[in-house]
Amino acid sequence: MTENRKVPKLPVEGKRNILITSALPYVNNVPHLGNIIGSVLSADVFARYCRLRGYNAIYICGTDEYGTATETKALEENCSPKEICDKYHVIHKEVYDWFDISFDEFGRTSSPEQTEVCQAIFKKIHENNWLSEDTLQQLYCDTCKKFLADRLVEGTCPIPGCEYDSARGDQCEKCGNLLNPTELKIPRCKVCRNSPRICDTDHLFLELPLLKDKLEKYINEMSVVGSWSQNAIQTTNSWFKMGLKKRCITRDLKWGVPVPHEKYSDKVFYVWFDAPIGYISITASYTRDWEKWWKNPENVELFQFMGKDNVPFHTVMFPSTLLGTDQNWTLMKTISVTEYLNYEAGKFSKSKGIGVFGNDAKDTTIPVEVWRYYLLTNRPEVSDTLFMWSDLQAKLNTELLNNLGNFVNRVLSFIAKPAGQGYDSIIPTIPDDVSGDSHDPTKKLASKVAAYLEQYIEAMEKVKLKQGLKIAMSISGEGNAYLQETEFWRLYKQNQSLCSLVMKTAAGVVYLLACLLEPFMPSFSLEVFKQLNLSTEIHLSLSVDKGDVDRLRKPWDLLSAGHKIGTPKPLFRELKDEEVEIYRKKYEGSQADRVLRAEAEAAENVAAQLKKTKVSDGTGKKKSGAKSAAKSSNEAKNKAAAEPDISITRLDIRVGLIKKAEKHPDADSLYVEEIDVGEEQTRTVVSGLVKYIPLDEMQNRKVCVLCNLKPASMRGIKSQAMVLAASNDDHTKVELVEPPSSASVGERITFPGHEGSPDELLNPKKKVWETLKVDLHSNEKLEACYKNIPLTTSAGICTVSSISNASIW
Repeated sequence: MTENRKVPKLPVEGKRNILITSALPYVNNVPHLGNIIGSVLSADVFARYCRLRGYNAIYICGTDEYGTATETKALEENCSPKEICDKYHVIHKEVYDWFDISFDEFGRTSSPEQTEVCQAIFKKIHENNWLSEDTLQQLYCDTCKKFLADRLVEGTCPIPGCEYDSARGDQCEKCGNLLNPTELKIPRCKVCRNSPRICDTDHLFLELPLLKDKLEKYINEMSVVGSWSQNAIQTTNSWFKMGLKKRCITRDLKWGVPVPHEKYSDKVFYVWFDAPIGYISITASYTRDWEKWWKNPENVELFQFMGKDNVPFHTVMFPSTLLGTDQNWTLMKTISVTEYLNYEAGKFSKSKGIGVFGNDAKDTTIPVEVWRYYLLTNRPEVSDTLFMWSDLQAKLNTELLNNLGNFVNRVLSFIAKPAGQGYDSIIPTIPDDVSGDSHDPTKKLASKVAAYLEQYIEAMEKVKLKQGLKIAMSISGEGNAYLQETEFWRLYKQNQSLCSLVMKTAAGVVYLLACLLEPFMPSFSLEVFKQLNLSTEIHLSLSVDKGDVDRLRKPWDLLSAGHKIGTPKPLFRELKDEEVEIYRKKYEGSQADRVLRAEAEAAENVAAQLKKTKVSDGTGKKKSGAKSAAKSSNEAKNKAAAEPDISITRLDIRVGLIKKAEKHPDADSLYVEEIDVGEEQTRTVVSGLVKYIPLDEMQNRKVCVLCNLKPASMRGIKSQAMVLAASNDDHTKVELVEPPSSASVGERITFPGHEGSPDELLNPKKKVWETLKVDLHSNEKLEACYKNIPLTTSAGICTVSSISNASIW
């Protein structure tokens, strides 16, 4: 990440001044690959392209830190909102550093500049009478003694046909409809789980209907001039078709920019009023002369990058806010919008921890240039695209290794060969008897390169990044074809003059590729320049003013004869099938699932290691594995012969009573419970239920406990059993499997029609639990069943609260 603290760049008269922003990532989690390609990486590619062209460009971004989601995360992690923001701002910055994101400023919306700029804009629109007051009915929690923001409420979705029972107060994740908290059926406070009541509360509103004419004029003009993407235009038009409505800009929260109004001083601005203003305040952190960027529409072009869910806030809300001040703001010229990047069989999700996250990519052995390349070739510009490990492997091995890497390495390795076999690392001189204009294959290559160069610039100017990358890679393909057609290895022996032309031309194409691909894979280009022994500061340029584009049309003239190159080496490494399978398994499921899986595997590895250790046979002598091999083999055969069939009766499931539950000291997603299962001492159980069941609901309740699993250490605490829980298909909702309230603690749960004693301890290698659990589920009556047989106690059948047809695990 580039942080230029020397002299902040300011608009220059007579130059093309470009202000670039990407949607401010919310600071309540680690960004996943969908977030990264959706805005931050895409904007970085365009910013790098602008600098390559010699434009005066700055790239502004930062973490969006105010609002309900931060307060909610702070409650989850038992700390203050500021501490959450401090923690995740650093995490975001580290991820973007690793991804080579070249911000000119990466700031924060919790800064003093944000308060100053936001309040100043508010005062202007208030003075200009674009605001109104109204009374809202809002949910109030008597237990927590506060109004509940949208995300602190959940309940049943009111949309007919959906009726999802864990819909958020602002939006239903299942059907996607925007909601008001008061519309939810059976609402409940997410903090205390009690039912809130509806109360009146006064708020301020931005009168979008009154600003409609100003807004329409801006959109009609700029959407054409800025070549807005079709998805942005469609989303914006849909808001007008539905009719613009006044929008509430205040919230009953503490964490946010205070409203500078006597009546509303106890409220803060709604996050989507103040968040886009963050672009301005972060620029104010970058330079005191920020108004030269933001109040200079005659000389500055504003390009904004985001995912499709952010469009109306940037095409309707934010410009309306600025237009309402009646000041000369730099309004967005071009908006670049992406659809969703999905992960294997489902969606990336920060809240559910599903997909590959920025820190995950960093922890693999796959280099950053490969991640950038794959995400950009897969950029969801017009429709949703899919991240697949097999596709990443194919693109790396075929396009990067076999095409691009192969071309660069063939050219430079041949030039680096000693005299008599190559050119001793010296760019050859082209003799007078040959020229690029007269040699047909070289002339054809130059013509194709010139055409591709024009297409590349046209695509990039229109922010068609995926197309620009594809065109650049086509030049690499032409380079490989040129080497094959000219058979340079034969020419070296048969026609030294012509071979010098071919190799000088090919080296020029290598240089050209390093330039064109720098916006997409900067670390790749840096390495190629190193192997060419060229300075990126001097030679990395496609500037119009310097005449670079015209010069690039003749690749044989790009590198000086006699220049000594560096040491060539392979640029990419093959990604093998077994590595892909490891990554696929490692990152399947949610992040919570991965923690539990890793801990279980660690416990199994320790157990396996202990088995390999030599042990005493009771006589003081130690048995070696070799001497006891035959005996062990016979014992194994006997055990196998005696191994009983996998039957549900082999599970020791009992009625348990949670005596105490608390958060795991070293794992945010885990609870540690002390459970009475009818033995002299309670059992310690570790459960990954923090995200799904509040701590107070874990106390003093009866549960179903699987008691004969092999104990496993989970983040330093040994779990001696497992609490049974049920989840829906997408794992967004989890409930405990509950025995009847009058069931006796320690009583074994039975399955009518199945008789037998449980194993004392299940052998992990036999996969008894793994085999049986696939048939554990809840039925339409909410009964917990094995196949069609209910889990039964002497007091009745075990049940779940609300999820029918759920998986039990």
